[in-house]
Amino acid sequence: MLRSPRRSFDESDEGRAFHAAYDALLAKWPHGTVIHDLDSRFGTTRVTEYGPPGAPPVLLLPGAGATSMVWFANAAALGEAHRLLAVDIIGDVGRSVTGGDPVRSVDDLLEWLGSVADALGVTRCAVVGHSYGAMIALAAAVRASHRVDQLVLLDPNSCFAGMRPGYLLRALPVLLRPTAARERAFLGWETRGAQLDPDWITLMALGAEHFPTAKTIVPRRPSPEELGRCTAETTVVLAPFGRVHDPDEVGRAARKALPSCRVVTLTAGTHHTLPMSPSDEIDTVLRDALGTGAPADRNCDPDHR
Repeated sequence: MLRSPRRSFDESDEGRAFHAAYDALLAKWPHGTVIHDLDSRFGTTRVTEYGPPGAPPVLLLPGAGATSMVWFANAAALGEAHRLLAVDIIGDVGRSVTGGDPVRSVDDLLEWLGSVADALGVTRCAVVGHSYGAMIALAAAVRASHRVDQLVLLDPNSCFAGMRPGYLLRALPVLLRPTAARERAFLGWETRGAQLDPDWITLMALGAEHFPTAKTIVPRRPSPEELGRCTAETTVVLAPFGRVHDPDEVGRAARKALPSCRVVTLTAGTHHTLPMSPSDEIDTVLRDALGTGAPADRNCDPDHR
C-alpha cells in the first residue's frame, strides 16, 4: 500500500497554528524590530532584535518552551537604551532549527550561544535569562566570564537551590505525556489563574504537545568554586508567589554563593508570569540592573530579607 509522505511540523495544521501564535506575538514587538536567522554548526538560530544598533547589547534567554517572543511586553522599555537580542534556544520550542552537529553537552550549548553572539558582532554583553534561560546564562557567566559583564537571573530555578517537590509532581504529567490541555492547566495552576496573553498561552500549549524538540541540555548547579569565577555584576530577581521554589531560600542561597549579587523580590508575579507580568515592575528592575533608567522602586527592596 502506498503511503503519503509524512508532513513536517511546519506543514501540519498544528505547525501552522503554532507559527500563527508566534507571529501574533511578534506583531506586538515595537516598530523597528529586526529578525535574524543565523547559521552555525548546530543549525539555524532565530534572533529577534530591537533597539539602537550601537547601544550596549543584551542577550535575552527565555524559559523552556516560551521562545524569544515572551519578551514582547518588555522590549519597548528595555530597547530604549539597549540593543536587545532575544534568542530562540536551539533544540527548544521556537524557530531555531537544529541541523548539522547535535548539541550533546553544556560545552556544546555554550559554544552555540557564543557562535550566536559572534554572528551578531557581540564580544561582551549583558545576559538576562528566565528559568531555563537563567540556567544557561549563569553557566555562560561562569565558563565564559570574559564575555558577560552583567547578569540578570529572573526567578532562576536550580541555580542556587532546588525546586519544590509539589511543583515537580504537578509538572510530571506534562513532561511525560504533554498535551495542550495539560500545559494550559499547569500554567493556570502555577500562575494562580493570572490573565496572561492568550497568544502566548496558545504558543506554549501547541509547543508542548506538538513541537519536535531535541533532548534538552540542562546545565547543572555550579559549585561554589565555579561560582567564584563569575565576575559579572549580578542581579537575582524573584517572584514572590511562584510555586517552583521558596523565594526566601533562593535569595539566601544566592547571597551566600555570590556575596556581591543584588537580590530583588518583586511585589507580584509567579515563575510563569515572568517576564510578561508584572511588566512595569520588571522593566524598572531590569533597567536599573542594566544601568539605565531611574533606580528600582524601593517597594522591590533588594535588602529587605
